[in-house]
Amino acid sequence: MTTHSVTGATSFTGRFIARRLAEAGHGVRNLTRVELSDAERLAAALDGTDTLYNTFWIRFERGPITYDWAIERSRLLFEAARRAGVRRIVHISVINASHDAPTAYFRAKAVVEDALTASGIGHAIVRPTVTFGPGDILVNNLAWTLRRLPLFGIPGDGRYPIQPVHVEDVAAVAVRAGALSEDVALDAGGPETFTFDEFVGLVRRAVGSRARLVHVPAAASLAAARLIGLIVRDVVLTRHEVTELRERLMFSTQPPAGTIRLEDWLAANADSIGRGWSSELDRHFRKPMAGP
Repeated sequence: MTTHSVTGATSFTGRFIARRLAEAGHGVRNLTRVELSDAERLAAALDGTDTLYNTFWIRFERGPITYDWAIERSRLLFEAARRAGVRRIVHISVINASHDAPTAYFRAKAVVEDALTASGIGHAIVRPTVTFGPGDILVNNLAWTLRRLPLFGIPGDGRYPIQPVHVEDVAAVAVRAGALSEDVALDAGGPETFTFDEFVGLVRRAVGSRARLVHVPAAASLAAARLIGLIVRDVVLTRHEVTELRERLMFSTQPPAGTIRLEDWLAANADSIGRGWSSELDRHFRKPMAGP
């Protein structure tokens, strides 16, 4: 039986990857609780691993947890994998990662991609667009807000594109990439691209919300998100995320890799999405660091 390791095998994306691997008859190790600053312990934990599936990252910086911090721990992870003789790394990055991207998140993702390429280990880089699915942050918390507020502010004109991809589709791309022998970089986008207006409208209709959708300046949208954040004790939206949407970074120019349609998934899950808040701070800052 081949053994694979997954950083964050109980996290959002990681658990779907781990489940697919287990269903295919592979052994799966969860690296969630391994300290990523200890290269020796990491190498020991990876001993006997054929393929490492890496979902480790942070959505935003908070206190000492910065993108530089995450980059350094990613480098240590890749070095530990090299020491342990790992055959291949499948790394979950982000669509349109680039050194000249307009936000630090996307630039940092490009640095980690470079570190993986320089590691000398066979690898696949999987670049999802915007991921949704059971227990997600984006769609669930959008639905939570639409269920409760009479108004929902859309930053800017709302015409910028968004291409949501189901987490099962991302996991499928990742596991297929793990079975390859060549080094590849693959976009993982869903089968449909919407304007942000259309995207919010789909979620609004699915949950039966009567909230009025209004276009507001980005600053007003962020101010409203901060107020909601005080209520739910979480970070709801960041300035960088608004920039990434409005700069048209949330879609792929490659053929869609996913097959699960957002509207179909919303129809099947309309009764449950948005009933409770999914906290980013609880998942990744108040608890041990996992993956996206």
